[in-house]
Amino acid sequence: MPARFQPLAYAPPEPGEMLRRVRAFYERMRTRRSVRDFSDRPVPREVIELAIRTAASAPSGANQQPWFFVAVSDPATKRKIRLAAEEEERRFYSGRAPGEWLAALDHLGTGPEKPFLETAPWLIAVFAQAYGVDERGRRVKHYYVQESVGIASGFLIAALHSAGLATLTHTPSPMNFLREILGRPANERPVMLVVTGYPAGDAQVPVISKKAFDETARIV
Repeated sequence: MPARFQPLAYAPPEPGEMLRRVRAFYERMRTRRSVRDFSDRPVPREVIELAIRTAASAPSGANQQPWFFVAVSDPATKRKIRLAAEEEERRFYSGRAPGEWLAALDHLGTGPEKPFLETAPWLIAVFAQAYGVDERGRRVKHYYVQESVGIASGFLIAALHSAGLATLTHTPSPMNFLREILGRPANERPVMLVVTGYPAGDAQVPVISKKAFDETARIV
């Protein structure tokens, strides 16, 4: 099928407005912290849906959009996810993880107990699709899956933070239990859980710092 194109809808901002926008976004995003103490205060479904729509607007290899998001608010399902995640985390902290890895995590104060998986009003499971399935049931190979899903996940976290919500990227390993609990097909691999909601009133976060700009980037 030949490529089809249409005019780009774009109105260039003035340089001063461009700088204002990127500075405002930077100032907003630099306040983002990973939170493990959540309130059970409800978050409207529409907010979560729009954040996922934002994630799904991300660029992807060959525009194949190799992702699927499952937003969970049902208490019984969150309970199942917590129990399965904690089972894997206990194995991780009691022998599966090498000492070097545990030492790297030590300053964050993490452990196998994950009460936030039930307390937070929403869990968003992110799945990567290794391949698609066309209308005739045939496999369609996906390209740049890891990169595409990573970009979409970044969009999701930015959208949730911009909405005023706290987030945590939770990655128990392995996490195939998510596919079973959420009824996802074999071509989808769970990548992460994005826990989101309001932070608890007494929430605390580790005292950390970010690397200096010249340690992470160079402009030539």
